[in-house]
Amino acid sequence: MIAGALWLAGCGALSEPDRDWPDASPAMWEITAPSGEVGWIFGTVHALPDDVDWHTPLLDEKFAQAGVLVVEVANLDDPAGASLYADLSETPGQPALTRRVDPDERDALRQLLDDAGMEDDDFSRIESWAAAMMLSGKVRTGDPTNGVDRALIDEADTVVGLETYVEQLTMFDTLSSEAQSDLLFGVARSHQADSGDGMLLAWIAGQEDELAGHVNDTLQLSPELRRVLLTDRNERWTPRIAAKIEGGRKPFVAVGAGHVIGEDGLVALLEQRSFAARRIQ
Repeated sequence: MIAGALWLAGCGALSEPDRDWPDASPAMWEITAPSGEVGWIFGTVHALPDDVDWHTPLLDEKFAQAGVLVVEVANLDDPAGASLYADLSETPGQPALTRRVDPDERDALRQLLDDAGMEDDDFSRIESWAAAMMLSGKVRTGDPTNGVDRALIDEADTVVGLETYVEQLTMFDTLSSEAQSDLLFGVARSHQADSGDGMLLAWIAGQEDELAGHVNDTLQLSPELRRVLLTDRNERWTPRIAAKIEGGRKPFVAVGAGHVIGEDGLVALLEQRSFAARRIQ
């Protein structure tokens, strides 16, 4: 969830919150185990404007057939997460935020700071990964309370998380300083390019290739970021998802759309385990 708030799933800043959105058809796959048991994988967005309608009859039908909802983090309101975030995100004596990125990247970061109504000095105790989160949240029009994951969790009888807030926060806190700088600039560059609209439009319309292009563009700055935020997590999640399908749990897996698509996405990784994947929406 936290990672998604920074790349793809947060969808950046949306310049037209009251715009006309395309008819909803976000991508969804039916996954069949070699034994014949089935599950579904649905790529989500963790924050949306109020007027985006993403439900479809087929999505609702498959969700109703599922035996368990599988999400990134099951307890989105865990108070331990906020406490740990405060502990990990602050280290006194941090340099000015714009000095934490390369000189040719500073104009984009300054624009992000201006649009967020914040200044370099506001981050004198805040580590770079946490600054990226804070700034991403400040300029994002989409509201996390409108996130797809939260809506599905509210509707589900049984919910299983693939990781915890502790794991997510530790993942960010242990990034190298170089990767944290890349993350910070990635948020600034995405905001400068106003790429959030394109990401969200591609997600709503189920344009898998275009969505993958946005993900690749966001994470190409740093192999470490791609490994830590995307590929390592997908590899940890895949056997757990496979076990639930093979065990007859009929899981409906709803995770950030960036985790689902591409050659190192969950669908491809399950296919490598001899599961059959069929896109049904």
